[in-house]
Amino acid sequence: MLELDSTLAQRIVDRAMAILPHNINVMDAQGMIIGSGDPSRLHTRHEGAQLVLANRRVVEIDAQAAACLRGVKPGVNLPLRHAEQLIGVLGITGDPEVVRPYAELVRMAAEMLVEHRVLQAERHWQRHQQEAWLRQLLDPQQALASLEAEAERLGLNLGWPRQMCLLRLVEQGDPLPRQARLLAALGGKSEHLVAPLGRNELLWCRPYNASRDDQAWLSQADEREWGVRSMALSDPLSDLAELRQASLVLRDLQAYGQARFPRRRLLSLEELRLPTLLYAQRHSWLLQGWLAPLRQVLAQDAQGTLRATLEAWCAHDGQIQTCAQALGIHRNTLRYRLERIGELSGLDLNRFDQRLQLSLGLGLLGAEGDEPG
Repeated sequence: MLELDSTLAQRIVDRAMAILPHNINVMDAQGMIIGSGDPSRLHTRHEGAQLVLANRRVVEIDAQAAACLRGVKPGVNLPLRHAEQLIGVLGITGDPEVVRPYAELVRMAAEMLVEHRVLQAERHWQRHQQEAWLRQLLDPQQALASLEAEAERLGLNLGWPRQMCLLRLVEQGDPLPRQARLLAALGGKSEHLVAPLGRNELLWCRPYNASRDDQAWLSQADEREWGVRSMALSDPLSDLAELRQASLVLRDLQAYGQARFPRRRLLSLEELRLPTLLYAQRHSWLLQGWLAPLRQVLAQDAQGTLRATLEAWCAHDGQIQTCAQALGIHRNTLRYRLERIGELSGLDLNRFDQRLQLSLGLGLLGAEGDEPG
């Protein structure tokens, strides 16, 4: 059963007394005054409220009756109920003939505030359960069958296809207020699930919509000062197993994007699947051997000239003229640099597969030739 607390009781009092020129008292289920416009009456026992609680009905007290009771002034005292349960008493101080017309209106307003508090608590509990469920999704030790049963128990709306999004927040200042606004905005619809993963990350599970404009969404997030730095997107997903795999992969996608394209805010797994796969395996012996030719180039490139040349060469698919123009150098200078890269790496830059090896490798190595942190 709901128990009235002093915070809610005082809110009821303040809201009512902003309109009525009479003192309001709110008593708990034991008849103690826990909210009042008269601070001197707080935490005292109200015998009129005890009569209401004992008889479960409205009790009016005139001046003569008040003189016979302890801690009581003339007024009207009404039972406060929630879900058919008596949870406290509302009292309006004054001549019963004067305050009686206001009594039912004030009680109705008070019970609406109580109902609002209950709904808020239920929403908070539901959001907490949803957040816990999403975090459990990231734990490979949690069986999918138990997660599916828990989703059904919580009434989660998991219509398919769905899409997982990993949002990275800006690190400047205190991220918690921005995170709270973002959680409230994204979690406002039952089919959207969202959970914070630390101070600067949020995992967002939403219905898939091929026509959704996420660049526009990022612009809207900026306007509302949500502090979203980047957004990593999965493919459309058709079951819980794919949902888990996508959730785990998005961190690799986001880390790769941060290392390779630090200014890009929208990262799509569909576009970056292969480099993300390689990035996830970047510490393996097999991949380290694949990166060795590029390391040999970067080790001899203190000024970054060869790296910039290689970036442009790969970006322009090996087209001499367009690459030279992009770099602002002569074609012969470009050829000399490419020959130098070929000598250092032992690769043939005219071959697509070896050019791709260097291009993908650039995304896996940091600016000084080391893995990004």
